[in-house]
Amino acid sequence: MTPYPKIDAIVETYLSVADAEAPGLVEGLYLEGSAALGDYRPDTSDVDFVAVTAAEPPFEVLERIHTRLGAYPFEGCYLTWDDLRLNPSELGPRPRAHGGKLHPRGHLNPVTWHTLARHGLTCRGPKPDELELWHDPAALAAWTDDNLDRYWRRLVTRASRLAAPWGLASLGNYGTVWIVTGVSRLHYTLATGEITSKAGAGRHALEVFPERWHRVVNEALRLREADTALPTVASAVSGLGDHFGTPRASMYASPFERRRDVLGFADQAITAAHELYAAR
Repeated sequence: MTPYPKIDAIVETYLSVADAEAPGLVEGLYLEGSAALGDYRPDTSDVDFVAVTAAEPPFEVLERIHTRLGAYPFEGCYLTWDDLRLNPSELGPRPRAHGGKLHPRGHLNPVTWHTLARHGLTCRGPKPDELELWHDPAALAAWTDDNLDRYWRRLVTRASRLAAPWGLASLGNYGTVWIVTGVSRLHYTLATGEITSKAGAGRHALEVFPERWHRVVNEALRLREADTALPTVASAVSGLGDHFGTPRASMYASPFERRRDVLGFADQAITAAHELYAAR
């Protein structure tokens, strides 16, 4: 089904559980995110999905499905075929699986629609190019520009306070990957109109940003490839060995030195991305 045995096993488990709980409910199942973008990492990536139903599904049924799945890293939303034809800003919240739980009022964004249209992997149902999928480059750009401040600028501001949760996270490997590749992905979308993966965003950043920032971008790419950066205390502690081990794996002698570059790069990337949108 996919190039990744772990993903195939998760998808097969999900479909067997869903079909047992509610036969015929899930008419379409598509993968987006890292699996669809060719950047899946078995130890650190979630499997991002869009499940499609004929009508709005009963929440209690979906809750039973995801309770049976337990802690599977299977995250995504439930949409109807009609939803796929519409601008997500016109839709209300939809059920979303995240963090091992099902939430009744998950938010939607145009990245999901655009990723499905260009890269979506079909597990069940017609292929994406056979569907009527909403597609609006201007709306995607506007959402991306807004997200730069609504999410990323706020996150960087919180991370600038060392005692805050994100301030501590920015010292670790996970925070480095999340912030550096996250802002780079949005810059890529505003520069090209396309969607890219974390690794693709890092490669883009090396092409378009000054050499001053290449070390921190290459550090984020190294960590992404290593497939060990998780948002856990254990991962953060073990990551300290990258700086102080022999030989040293990190490109930085200190997590504090690296954090300065992570936050400095993020600030410049957000500003540059806004400039791209303003110049449209």
